[in-house]
Amino acid sequence: MVRELRERDVQCSIAQAASVIGDWWSLLIVREVTRGHRRFDDLLRELGISRKILTERLKHLVEHGVLTREQYQVGPVRHEYVLTATGWALAPTLISMQDWADRWLLGDGALSGVPNPQGTETGRVHALLSTRVPEPLLLDAADLTPTSSFSGVSSSRRQLDVVADADATVLFAYPSTGLAASLPPDWKQVPGAAGCTLENRLFRDRLPEFAAAGAVVHGVSTQRPDEQAAFAEAEAITFPLLSDVDLRLAVALRLPTFRAGQVMRLKRLILVIDRSRTIRHVVFPVLDIPSAIAETLEAVQTL
Repeated sequence: MVRELRERDVQCSIAQAASVIGDWWSLLIVREVTRGHRRFDDLLRELGISRKILTERLKHLVEHGVLTREQYQVGPVRHEYVLTATGWALAPTLISMQDWADRWLLGDGALSGVPNPQGTETGRVHALLSTRVPEPLLLDAADLTPTSSFSGVSSSRRQLDVVADADATVLFAYPSTGLAASLPPDWKQVPGAAGCTLENRLFRDRLPEFAAAGAVVHGVSTQRPDEQAAFAEAEAITFPLLSDVDLRLAVALRLPTFRAGQVMRLKRLILVIDRSRTIRHVVFPVLDIPSAIAETLEAVQTL
């Protein structure tokens, strides 16, 4: 069970946080709820935990406002556990823990945007095959559409589900583009960091082929929507660029990240997701961008 705070720790925010989510099972429960496992039996199966301990931890997290119970069935009455705003605010903490372990416990400590093809990150991403993206998963979108204005495009900000209402969604994650905000010092020296502008341009140029195959393209990074919009306007990108600045997608799919310029960045990967939200194809690591895009188009065409 979670320890009671000592008197000296009452004014310590770290101790306060640990009293709520410092327990092993509490953290893993939050992890699983972000992944879309919201019902008691689902959590029981995913965690391999006893019913008694799961009941206690869920009660604790609800009492502290991390989770809330929502009814999903009338007879008999059943509830599922949903993250509150307080709970979702833990996403960066979980991703920071994952990034720290990937780099320092499971890696050699080197800063890299490219994983070991035989490493833990690669296994984790490829394990996404045949799994479903939680519903809904809304992110702010920098969306540019053609207009008759002088610039040729108009930008707007809205929220979009990461999975489009289409036969297939191509979701490609990339670390960061420049233009609106300068890139961190020595960005090009970080393996796998450079190439984001090229990747966006190649998807832009091949967008008609993806559309002909019934696919919608979404790009996603941890940049702010205004930064993405400025880049999209400069590069005439007409597909949505989604902002995972709060790391909700990253934590839901346990996507690999690296920290550069004091910002958590997504490592480059491509997912093909069908209309049922099932991940049907994964390209990771992305070592040759043109080849990866060609592979993705072929995967879409054969769905």
